[in-house]
Amino acid sequence: MNVLWIINGILLAILLAMGINELYLRIMAKRSAKTITEEEFKEGMRKAQIIDVREKDSFDAGHILGARSMPYTTIKTTLNSLRKDQPVYIYDQKKSLSIRTANQLRKNGYKDLYILKGGYEGWTGKTKKKNA
Repeated sequence: MNVLWIINGILLAILLAMGINELYLRIMAKRSAKTITEEEFKEGMRKAQIIDVREKDSFDAGHILGARSMPYTTIKTTLNSLRKDQPVYIYDQKKSLSIRTANQLRKNGYKDLYILKGGYEGWTGKTKKKNA
């Protein structure tokens, strides 16, 4: 009987931690960037810097046409290659890395930040794959 209570307690703690993490990401997203739909993304992408924050192998397997690879793991060393006077459109597979990237950019003085709702996973527009 005690084992079931312990297992239930552990499961409850895991669910609570996941909920807190989701809430934290939502708050960070609201503070750092505006989440936009695919249509809004397509409308403004010609005037924006589009960055894919997934790792290089995911980028090479397929990415939004016009995007450049800037993995989240390297963002601190590559963010100076972005212009602060132009909008930055950010996406990853879903959204969590985009939120973290937008937060990092905001802390470094970038203001015009946008995250693709649904990420690359939800993208139906033009894509490009690197030939092997």
